[in-house]
Amino acid sequence: MSDRSPHHEVAKSAVLAAVQNFLNQAGEKPKIVVAFSGGLDSCVLLHSLRSLCLTDPSKSPILAAAHFDHGMRDGSAGDADWVVEMCAKWAVPLTVERADRALKSEADAREARYAFLDRTRIAAGHNASVLTAHHADDQAETVLFRMLRGTGPDGLRGIAGQRKGVARPLLGLWREDLEAYARIEGLDWREDPTNQHLVYARNALRHKILPELELLVAPGAKKALVRLARISGVEADAWSEVLPMVFEMLDGIRDGLENQSQVPSLDVDRDALRDLGQPLRTRVIRYLASEVGVILSEAGVERVNHFLSSSSSGRAIELGGRATVSLQLHRVVFVGSRPSIEPARSPVDETVVIKSASQGDSEVRLAGKSYRVLWAEEPSSDSEKEDEAFFELAGLSFPLEVRARAPGDRLHKSVGSRKVKKLMLERRIPIGQREMMPVIVDARGKVLWVPGVARSTSVATKVGTPSLRVRILS
Repeated sequence: MSDRSPHHEVAKSAVLAAVQNFLNQAGEKPKIVVAFSGGLDSCVLLHSLRSLCLTDPSKSPILAAAHFDHGMRDGSAGDADWVVEMCAKWAVPLTVERADRALKSEADAREARYAFLDRTRIAAGHNASVLTAHHADDQAETVLFRMLRGTGPDGLRGIAGQRKGVARPLLGLWREDLEAYARIEGLDWREDPTNQHLVYARNALRHKILPELELLVAPGAKKALVRLARISGVEADAWSEVLPMVFEMLDGIRDGLENQSQVPSLDVDRDALRDLGQPLRTRVIRYLASEVGVILSEAGVERVNHFLSSSSSGRAIELGGRATVSLQLHRVVFVGSRPSIEPARSPVDETVVIKSASQGDSEVRLAGKSYRVLWAEEPSSDSEKEDEAFFELAGLSFPLEVRARAPGDRLHKSVGSRKVKKLMLERRIPIGQREMMPVIVDARGKVLWVPGVARSTSVATKVGTPSLRVRILS
């Protein structure tokens, strides 16, 4: 039975407005995969999306759902069956998967679940997004939990509203808003009995610690925690812009994997780093270590600071995991510990292979950023757009590949060749963006084009000659 009190009507409007706001930003006919557990939160998210689709089918997203059965408790198969029935009732396409191994912890479950969701998102097509139903109560619990574990400033930002193909449109709403929506719409949902077990840290925070904090210490504790997450997020975003600029100011050089040890490395001017005030130097040291794959503790940063002030050239210390920081003449060198013959890319990088001149359309993902790649055989034009290039077919060696910059990449010009890394530096491309930039190479590994930077003269075309036209759209 629905409940249409004024409060519930306001809550329903808030839910629909939040979802509509996401859709407005998602562009035309977005592909959406809802993470659908069958619980209250995900039921509200899927139902609200479906309602908006029915309101204006011409502008509605391409909607689907995904359910992952962790197999960690009795009754999880029943949840999956219920989800299948509900999606059939709502006419929403559904993908279901069950864990193929025993998941022993919440961390294992989360990793397996998000891996499944990412596979489902990729299968849904170009620019698809996964939507989860996290809300403000989840945010408050996450921030408090991280505070109690002694997280640093970045950890206080809590759950991200959007990252790497995952969006959380309900993050600004409270659980009571979702409950009100469910009541007014008469929704059913599944209850996970383990959510009441206080042996789990998050359940203890939700059912005992936070309520007692609000009752005995700070009546607005949850709202304060959410506000703290918002403020911390702004600060973290600011630092993510500033730190690469500070790196440049320190005469920073990022070798990536272009060194004999075949591991990621970077170095900065020793005196410039030591001349920074201690608070900024501490932040920069954390950044430099993180760029070679190491998250430093407070003690770890202090150890590096002491090393910088007391050691001489040729000395080195370990950062953890066989990563090191060393002094080499006037340079401070951070070296990671991930041997590889590939460039330092995001673990979810996906390249595109163009096997022939036959028309094609695909997606490349580099360091979390997606591009649409389109190609077809066409006569070359004298009016190339910034996002396209023509390559004379007679000079091409297939297959071509669209990937991130690799160590040693060089681009041939009319006179000699230039390192792609050097070309990017000359164009003042921020360090954090360089691994996100697509590079097209041929079957021999020769660089043909770096969009927005330069293209090779080795496959230059004359107007009207048979060519391969490639477009890369961000």
